[in-house]
Amino acid sequence: MTANDMQGLIDRLDDLLESERSSLLSGNLETIGSLLEDKQKLIDRFNALDLERRPELESVHRKLMRNQELLDGALEGIRKVAARMAAMRQVRQSLETYDQRGKRQTIDGAVVRKIEKRA
Repeated sequence: MTANDMQGLIDRLDDLLESERSSLLSGNLETIGSLLEDKQKLIDRFNALDLERRPELESVHRKLMRNQELLDGALEGIRKVAARMAAMRQVRQSLETYDQRGKRQTIDGAVVRKIEKRA
C-alpha cells in the first residue's frame, strides 16, 4: 500500500469519525447504526495492514476513543431511560408501602375494566 493509499484510508476514517461524532451529539441513533458497518470495514483494513504505531494514526486513535466515550454515555442514558420506564410501569401495576412495623406491603393496582350496558 502506498503512502497516498494509506493517507486516503486515514482521511476516510477521519471523516467517518467526524460524522459519527456529529450524529452522537445530535442524538441521531439511526445514522450511527448505518455508519457502524463502514467504520468496521475501515478498521478491519487497518488491522490487516499490520502497522506499527504511526504518528499519523494518533489523531484517528484519539477520535476513536472520544467517540467511544460518547457512545458509552449514550448507552448509559438509554439504560437509565429503560429503567425509569420499567419503574413507571411497576408503579401503575402495584404500590409498595410499609406498615407500622416497617414491613413491606404490596398493594395491587390492577384496574378492572368492564362495560356496562344500559337500556
